[in-house]
Amino acid sequence: MSDPWWLVLIKVVALFVILLAWTIFNVWYERRLVGKMQHRRGPIMNGPLGLPQAVGDGAKLLIKEDFMPHMVDKVLFTLAPLIAGTAAFTAWAMIPFGGEVEIFGVTTYLQLTDMPVGVLMILAVTSVGIYGFVLAGWSSNSPYSLLGGLRSSAQMISYEIAMGLSFVAVFLFTSSMSTHEIVEHQRYSFLPFGFDIGWQQWNWLILLPSFCIYVISMVGETNRAPFDLPEAESELVSGYITEYSGFRYAIYFLAEYINMATVSAIATTLFMGGYLPIWPFNLIPGLDNPWLGPIWFIVKVQLFISLFVWLRGTLPRFRYDQFMSLGWKVLIPVSLAWIVVFAVVRKVQGEVALLEGPFRYIMLAIAGVLIVALIIIMLLPEKKPDPKPKPKVEFDAFAGGYPIPPPLGTQLPVLESVVVAQSESEPEPVPEEV
Repeated sequence: MSDPWWLVLIKVVALFVILLAWTIFNVWYERRLVGKMQHRRGPIMNGPLGLPQAVGDGAKLLIKEDFMPHMVDKVLFTLAPLIAGTAAFTAWAMIPFGGEVEIFGVTTYLQLTDMPVGVLMILAVTSVGIYGFVLAGWSSNSPYSLLGGLRSSAQMISYEIAMGLSFVAVFLFTSSMSTHEIVEHQRYSFLPFGFDIGWQQWNWLILLPSFCIYVISMVGETNRAPFDLPEAESELVSGYITEYSGFRYAIYFLAEYINMATVSAIATTLFMGGYLPIWPFNLIPGLDNPWLGPIWFIVKVQLFISLFVWLRGTLPRFRYDQFMSLGWKVLIPVSLAWIVVFAVVRKVQGEVALLEGPFRYIMLAIAGVLIVALIIIMLLPEKKPDPKPKPKVEFDAFAGGYPIPPPLGTQLPVLESVVVAQSESEPEPVPEEV
């Protein structure tokens, strides 16, 4: 379905305004929700419930002095935030907000564009956005920024693989890579134990392992706590954005919140029915109006954003080795095993038998076993190698040229000169009086 140029322009402007306004709301929403979790009130001073606080912070960043350190690569230092910001907005071009509607006599989808490989396009655009973070660390010519950029690249490689593998089962189940077709595929009725109660066939239930893997991967992909290792204020000051300020810093701040909404929108589209109404509201006539699709879509995405805030307010930051082990030793192997099992069952039983029959519950049982195995693997303590006994070395307090106190528990050797000196310094015994 091709739209006239003026309708495309309307969609672009509307999408841009919605994302900016949504980001401002999410900044306030996160502060407010974290305040509730930590028994604080959150922003309350500026306006009702502190709503204009995020607007004031954004205006402050726009008019704040934007200086550039003399040691940076000026071209890449300026180009890096533009790459990150552009990729954040571009990914939303393939996200469907609603179904088929009529605008000024033109029948169209509430979506900027629909492509046969829309999911792969989103994955490619989000991968390009990582260059904005890596180049920020490289161009800053700062050790903290460079370490943050290197962590971003390692994080992208580790969790982009798991995220891509979680999409494979969706492609196999829906037989499509178009975001609109994947949402419409979830409109079919789901009959739990043979009873028709109006449940829609959302992919998260059938593809539960893929859904769990994607949720973990999307947190790591967005550099959010507990996976905020590229920023890591307690270790790297601010990581890859240490040298940024003013408008350039504001772009990274904007890109972070838009990326958080982007991965939440992908989860909503692929696993949670997209713009389809939530059960049991889908049973009420009139609530399935395509113009109400954006409302259902925003509600679902906001629930995922609440999950991001919840994790930030409760979990401490991972160690880097724990972060890498989770991606390479748990998520990727479990993803591969689940794809093999799902593909074999899909091929042997066929689509009709899988959708209508006891094989649905077999797949749910397999999914449950894999989820339990994933939890057990994550909870198992790591086996530490037995420490080799250290050879006993005679302690020398003057080995480095300066006297140092011995470590606790060290048995000091008794020197002959000390014994002789002590014997000479001892007074002669006084004879007892008779």
